[in-house]
Amino acid sequence: MELINKKSEFARSPTLQTVFMVEKTIEKHSGAFKKTELFNKLPRKVMWQTFQVIMDYLESIAKIAYDNEGYVVYIWNPALFEKVKNRPAIKL
Repeated sequence: MELINKKSEFARSPTLQTVFMVEKTIEKHSGAFKKTELFNKLPRKVMWQTFQVIMDYLESIAKIAYDNEGYVVYIWNPALFEKVKNRPAIKL
């Protein structure tokens, strides 16, 4: 909850259902879209601020990362995260 308050006092708290929707979309299209493109591909509309909070959350718990070109990559496996986090193409 602290992450949400630091980002923006106007950011809406996402529901668990919305977090899962974004996470599943990232998993399905891992490495195919940059952040804005992914936002536009979501099956339901979400406020940009809410989407930002979800993306920050997923990154903070090591479920996603961004490659050096800004594409969103799904990396849920902690062992895989340890392997790829130090690669130059991965930006954490």
